[in-house]
Amino acid sequence: MEAFCRTELLIGKEALTKLAASRVAIFGIGGVGGYVVEALIRSGVGALDLIDNDTVAVSNLNRQIIATTATIGQYKTDAAKERCLLINPDAQIRTYRTFYLPETAAQFHFQEYDYVVDAIDTVSGKLSIIEQAVRAGTPVISSMGAGNKMDPAAFEAADLSETSVCPLARVMRRELRKRGIEHVKVVYSKEPAITPAGITNPDENSHKRQIPGSNAFVPAAAGLIIASEVVKDLIKR
Repeated sequence: MEAFCRTELLIGKEALTKLAASRVAIFGIGGVGGYVVEALIRSGVGALDLIDNDTVAVSNLNRQIIATTATIGQYKTDAAKERCLLINPDAQIRTYRTFYLPETAAQFHFQEYDYVVDAIDTVSGKLSIIEQAVRAGTPVISSMGAGNKMDPAAFEAADLSETSVCPLARVMRRELRKRGIEHVKVVYSKEPAITPAGITNPDENSHKRQIPGSNAFVPAAAGLIIASEVVKDLIKR
């Protein structure tokens, strides 16, 4: 396919065929997950499941690739699907307007995926995604903390057991160990978190809460690294 001929020059026709035959689930289509979706669809992955219940907000414009003035108010899954099909009309895109929680896990059949990407924020959901993927024997990669950071070069892919600095990785390590899971691939940053100056989210009318600061390049870097790991692993299978 001409759209992916430059990729084929790097990985070869057989590997490109593997990507076209692969189905990847991306849980969370925000700052990190949106760039995972972008890179996977542009790499020729043939089928994507997009899971998110959020809508595009004005405050997403600074960092989320699917966020434009035209998509504000749309479900993120719908905006991402439309973007994917504009890039590859032959792709199979399934969308789920739901937040992944242990209570919604039954909606998803992890054994049908070739790879699972965890790009959600809640610890309970992240733990459940990893547990379900491990139980199904499906490769999984998890995004650690990307908020309150300024250095995109500080991100790297590693086994969770080898991470340091990141508070979320520390929590995930402890909780997964309780569940008998010692090893999982993650993307994390060694940059210490910056204390954000603001305390409220302009798009939330509920109680005030501390929200993480973010920018255009840090979540993007994390998402692109995740996508690269998925692609490299898929073509090795």
